[in-house]
Amino acid sequence: MDINIKIGDRIRELRKEKNISQEALANIAEVDRTYMTGVETGKRNVTVKILEKIIIALDTDFMAFFNDNNFKK
Repeated sequence: MDINIKIGDRIRELRKEKNISQEALANIAEVDRTYMTGVETGKRNVTVKILEKIIIALDTDFMAFFNDNNFKK
């Protein structure tokens, strides 16, 4: 599976666990909503800086974000 899809799936999973909309997450992370859609669908190649903003907005950290079975393959 493509890394962009894995990252997008993980963002979507954590966002839904926190019961926040894609638009709300985009606002908290200070990124455009359409960009967030592209990240979640794996169509955008997210930079480390933007990924950090999203991870912080999800109230987690890099270690917890990547501690997922999708990234252990």
